[in-house]
Amino acid sequence: MSNTWHLNPDRCFSPLPEQRALARDIFTHIKNLPLICPHGHVPPELLSNKNATLGTPTSMLVIPDHYVFRMLYSQGVPLETLGVPTTDNTPVETNHRKIWQTFADNYYLFSGTPTGLWLKDELIQVFGITKKLNSKNAQDIYDELNHKLTQPNYQPRALLKQFNIEYLATTDAATDTLEHHKQLHTEGLTHIRPTFRPDALINLQNPDWHQTIQTLEQQTNQPITNYQTYLNAIQTRREYFKQHGCQATDHAAQTPHTQPLTPTEANTIIQRALTNKLEPTDNERFTAHMLMEFARMSTEDNLVMQLHIGSHRNHNQPLFNKFGSDKGADIPQQTNWTQPLKNLLNTHGNNPNLTLVLFTLDESTYSRELAPLAGHYPAVRLGPPWWFFDSTKGMQRYLDATVETAGIYNLAGFNDDTRAFPSIPARHELWRRTTSNWLAGEVLTGMIDEEDAHTLAYELAYGLAKKTYNVPDA
Repeated sequence: MSNTWHLNPDRCFSPLPEQRALARDIFTHIKNLPLICPHGHVPPELLSNKNATLGTPTSMLVIPDHYVFRMLYSQGVPLETLGVPTTDNTPVETNHRKIWQTFADNYYLFSGTPTGLWLKDELIQVFGITKKLNSKNAQDIYDELNHKLTQPNYQPRALLKQFNIEYLATTDAATDTLEHHKQLHTEGLTHIRPTFRPDALINLQNPDWHQTIQTLEQQTNQPITNYQTYLNAIQTRREYFKQHGCQATDHAAQTPHTQPLTPTEANTIIQRALTNKLEPTDNERFTAHMLMEFARMSTEDNLVMQLHIGSHRNHNQPLFNKFGSDKGADIPQQTNWTQPLKNLLNTHGNNPNLTLVLFTLDESTYSRELAPLAGHYPAVRLGPPWWFFDSTKGMQRYLDATVETAGIYNLAGFNDDTRAFPSIPARHELWRRTTSNWLAGEVLTGMIDEEDAHTLAYELAYGLAKKTYNVPDA
C-alpha cells in the first residue's frame, strides 16, 4: 500500500460502472474550462498588491476560514487557541506553528465533509503535499508549505493565472472606496470586479449604522437628513460602483419579505433611525421596503440582484460578543418565499432588465417554491447550493429538487462564495464532478441523451454563470 497521499480520480462519481464511466467522460470535457467566479469574498487587496503573499500556512488555511474553525470549536477547541482575533482585546494564540499543530491534531474531524475534500484538494493539487496531514508530520508539512508560500509562483497574482480564473467578483461594502479595484484595473486586471453590498446601510439596528451613514455622507458629499437624501446617496454609490466595473449587488436578510412603504412612511422610519428612536418593527419593515427599491434600481442600471436568505446570523451570542460576526455561528432557519416575495415579483419580476438570483439555506423550499418561481418569472434565477449545502450530496439534492420544474437554464450556474482564495479550484472541481455524475445518471435513466449531457455540463460549469452575471468575453 502506497504511503503517498492522493486524490481518487473517480471521487464524486457513482460506484456503478456504467454511470461512473460516463461521468468520467463528461467531466473530461469540462474540467479545464476557465473559472467564472461571480460571487465570493476574496479580499481585493490580496490581488491588488503585486508583492502580497498568502502569509503562513496558518494565516492561509486556519485563522480566516470559519468552515475550518467552526468544526474545531464544535469539538471543544477554543477559538483563542486558533488565533481568531477577539473584539474585546482578549489575548489569543499568536504562534502560528502552535496553531497549525492544533489544526493538524484535529484534522481527522473533517473526514467525510466538503471542507475535508477542499483541504485535501488544495494541499495536494495546489501545494504538492504528498503526505496526509496528522499530528506527527504537522511541523514538516508546515515547513514545506511555509517555504513554498515565499516563492513567486505561490503569490496570489501567480495563482490567479494558474487557476485559470476568467472572472472574479469580490464583495464590497457600499461605502468602500474601491481603491484596490482601481489599482487592479490600472494594471489591466479588469476581470476582477467589485460587488455592491449595502447591508450595513439597510440594517438600521446595526451598531455601526450611524458611522456608516457618516461615511456615506462624506463619500457622496451630501448630508443625509431624510429618506430622499438617503436614497439619493445609495444610488450615487451604485453609479460609482458601476463606473468601476460592478455588475451585481448582494443582499442578505433573514426572510425575503417585500413590502413597499410610502415615501412618508419610509421617511418617518429614517428620521427615527437618525435620532436613535427606532420602534420594534421599523427594521423589518424598512428592509422589506428597500428590497423593493433595490429591485427597482436594478431594472434601471441592470446590476444583477443577488438575495441570500435564511441565515440566523450570530446564533451564539456569547461568541459574537467576544469575537464578532462570521465566526461559524450562522445557522440555517426555515424560510418561505412564495408569499413574501410576491410584491417584488409582481412589480418587477416580469421586467426583462431585472435578473434576480435567489439563494436559500432551507432546502425544503427548492422543489416547493423556488423551482416553480424560477420556472415562471423571467427575472428569477436560482443560485447554486449555498454554504452548508456546497457539498456533493447537497448539489445532488439541489439538482434533483429543481431541474424537473425549473430546467437547467433557469439556474445561475456555480459560484464558490469563498474567502479562502486557494480553495477556489477545489470548489469548482467538486461542482463539475458532481454535475457530471448527475447528468450521467440522467442519461442512463433516459431523461436526456449524451449530446444534451455534454451541452448541459458546459452550461453548468461555465455558460450559465457567464450569462447570468453578464460576464464579458475574456
